[in-house]
Amino acid sequence: MNTLNAQRSTLHAPVDYLLHLADNALVLGQRNAEWCGHGPVLEEDIALANNSLDLIGQARLLYQHAAAQIGQGATEDTLAYFRDVPDFKNYTLCELPHLPLMSATASGDRDFATTIARNFLYSALMVLVWDQLQSSQDEQLAAIAAKSLKEARYHLRHSRDWLVRLGDGTDESHGRSQAAIDALMPYTREFWVNSPQEQAAQANGTGLDVSTLQTDWNAIVDAALSEATLKRPGESAFVPTGKQGVHSEHLGFVLAEMQSLARQHPGATW
Repeated sequence: MNTLNAQRSTLHAPVDYLLHLADNALVLGQRNAEWCGHGPVLEEDIALANNSLDLIGQARLLYQHAAAQIGQGATEDTLAYFRDVPDFKNYTLCELPHLPLMSATASGDRDFATTIARNFLYSALMVLVWDQLQSSQDEQLAAIAAKSLKEARYHLRHSRDWLVRLGDGTDESHGRSQAAIDALMPYTREFWVNSPQEQAAQANGTGLDVSTLQTDWNAIVDAALSEATLKRPGESAFVPTGKQGVHSEHLGFVLAEMQSLARQHPGATW
């Protein structure tokens, strides 16, 4: 037993795998933060801000873990603020704007149904991922997973409740929710195609084969869509490549806003 614990404590997840997990949380946290001061009701303004803080907190822990392995002056700040678009390994789903890409019903610069649908699809995955990563051979990643799982469960409950409320609500809310699901579901295909960093993490026991979670994820999604009276769109051949560093045009705008202050004043502290 002591030998096993010693081996576990010396194993580290590949840096690129940690960055993939961290980038997902950071970019989606930044997107959800765009609702601060713009929520449809005060309670949801606060809820989405808290969701964003949870995700950014997860990203911080993962970046700190990655930076310790990288060395050479790397910190959580350099990894968040001084990498460029091709360096980020997040799912394309996380970087998309708050409007359905194929919706005739949405108007304005933010669509609450899109935010809810994206948070639901992502958190339905992450409750499964974090649960499995609690058994990671990387002791620090396992601890991060245990903390993040509690937050992801709340995110899933919050987004699922709203998805059902909107989908089974008025004609307007139903139409926006269906448009959001239709637009965003194809981007989830990226979940199930293992990247080199995921394969490396699986090989040394620090990660998992995420494709094994697809059946459970489908069950969570299909049950919620049924209760929300929403239809799941047909399968798409499109597979995004965000976690391989090939992103949509939207990520550059997210990073430009997020990184602007740090890049204008490198080395500043407050």
